[in-house]
Amino acid sequence: MEDNHQHFKIYKPYGMLSQFASNSTQQKRKRFLGDLGDFPENTMPIGRLDEKSEGLLLLTTDGKLSNYINSSSTEKEYYALVDGAISEDDISQLRTGVEIGFDGKKYQTKPCSVFILDHEPNLPERQKKIRDARHGPTTWISVTLTEGKFRQVRKMTSAVGCPTLRLVRIRVGDILLNTMPVGAVEELNISDYIQ
Repeated sequence: MEDNHQHFKIYKPYGMLSQFASNSTQQKRKRFLGDLGDFPENTMPIGRLDEKSEGLLLLTTDGKLSNYINSSSTEKEYYALVDGAISEDDISQLRTGVEIGFDGKKYQTKPCSVFILDHEPNLPERQKKIRDARHGPTTWISVTLTEGKFRQVRKMTSAVGCPTLRLVRIRVGDILLNTMPVGAVEELNISDYIQ
């Protein structure tokens, strides 16, 4: 299939909005995706990462591809550093689904894959300091979703009493963050990943 569109993967930094510009006066001092380089006209993010989240974000000039990834059950995997020593019972609740607030209503999350990482992941140090171990234990977990409600992972970990301190998306479908540096941009041949 002929693909005249361009596709990119980026490591979205902490503190950057998942958009190219804003007309909002409150957001004039914010950082936007365009700060990472010159992208073709009509480039759009596929999904979003909130301002305090970081990691893998896909960009494309193909609206159909964006709709496909957002509406299909494409897996998105996150590493979350949570406050506290999360228990197996908490993990089990997260796997089966927890109740979170979404659009002013209660929402039951779908079953998903969650497990405790046995070592700290090899991620770039975050620019903004995260509280250290003197303030109590923390735990790294992996969460893989096929849905993506606004701030969903953060809301889920809070629902079991372990707020998220750092959130990094490491995978979308078969596309991996790997060892990309923060703020890096790589062009993708999307047909290598999506048929």
